[in-house]
Amino acid sequence: MSDQKKILFISYDGMTDPLGQSQVLPYLQGLSRAGYKIFLLSCEKKQPFEKNSKMIYDLVKEAGITWVPIPYTKTPPVISTMLDIYRMKKEAGKIHRRYKLDMVHTRPGVPALIGVWMKKKFGIKFLNDIRDFYADSRVDGHMWNLKNPLYKMVYGFFKRREAEQIELNDGIVCLTSAAENVIRQLPEYKKEIPLQVIPCSVDLELFDPGAISEERAKAVRAQLGIVPADLVITYLGSVGGLYLTNEMMQFCKVVSDKIPAAKFLFISPGRHDEIVAAAAKHNIPGQKLIITSASRKEVPLFLSVSKFSVFFIRPCFSRKSQSPTKHGEIMAMGIPVITNREIGDVEEIIQEYQSGIVIKGFNESEYTAAVEKITLGNAFDPVAIRNGAVNFYDLSSAIKKYKSLYDRIFQQ
Repeated sequence: MSDQKKILFISYDGMTDPLGQSQVLPYLQGLSRAGYKIFLLSCEKKQPFEKNSKMIYDLVKEAGITWVPIPYTKTPPVISTMLDIYRMKKEAGKIHRRYKLDMVHTRPGVPALIGVWMKKKFGIKFLNDIRDFYADSRVDGHMWNLKNPLYKMVYGFFKRREAEQIELNDGIVCLTSAAENVIRQLPEYKKEIPLQVIPCSVDLELFDPGAISEERAKAVRAQLGIVPADLVITYLGSVGGLYLTNEMMQFCKVVSDKIPAAKFLFISPGRHDEIVAAAAKHNIPGQKLIITSASRKEVPLFLSVSKFSVFFIRPCFSRKSQSPTKHGEIMAMGIPVITNREIGDVEEIIQEYQSGIVIKGFNESEYTAAVEKITLGNAFDPVAIRNGAVNFYDLSSAIKKYKSLYDRIFQQ
């Protein structure tokens, strides 16, 4: 159509990484189907790109999305990021000069720098997708040590730019009501700017326990050495950073001592040696620990062996903005979660849908209380949990909210 709006989406996360496949591409595919012409600029790590680029090219071609991948630079610190910013500006400028874009839509951090630059230079709309309080999350995750003058300078730079991004954007997305409350109180926020809460969504067709045959479930249990009597607690995703591996292992030790049939399955893309070391540190018997990696399509099958799934995240300011992707995926499988307070809206979601156990602190008494709830047996309804995910984390609903926000921005 002649008046089709052209959107450039910029992501510092690669599309060949799991996050890009779960939390970028599905939205853009939906927005492309809704009538927008989507261009996608992303930074790709070498190994995932070599492994998965053909699959991604096929997906974006089918969706009518123009994908421009550029290499991600990891080292040296700061200088590598400056190089990435230069490359992203160069490619974004090329795309605009060729196609005359109507809007740039960016994730926080580096992409948002490019978004403001494009708004200033080319006068196009800028959608600020604040899926993370970027600068504070880098400090909270111990990636930027403010005792180091260099990182203190970098932190100050990004905080100033975040204020500018709030002031100059044409629309805002955040993941949680907790983040919305923070943003609306910022002096830079303008009340007339549309702000939409859109939690990380789930592909409910992929994460569907009803789609897993008993034959496949039996085969994966045999592959993992799990017998019907085992009570399996899973952990899904990467370890380290803000994910509290040590505290989770403390919890697993309490479970192990009180429930002899317990086993712990870590579905994690890497750093398996750290998982083994943390388990050994807390005297968790080796036969109770199972560690595997899985492709995105395999994750629901591996999750299906769970009775519960656990994730502990460091409670801090930046986590107000977080909507853990894994939470929606686990709920969609009808599996109750065991987690801690002060993670975005997670506690409120669990309370509303009776979908898990929230601990109030990282100590043995809280862990013991959680184990007592585990041993109650049928305390959680898998169907109700699944229905909660359908209600709260549905991908089609998220796409409709994005489309509505796009439309509102272009009507301003």
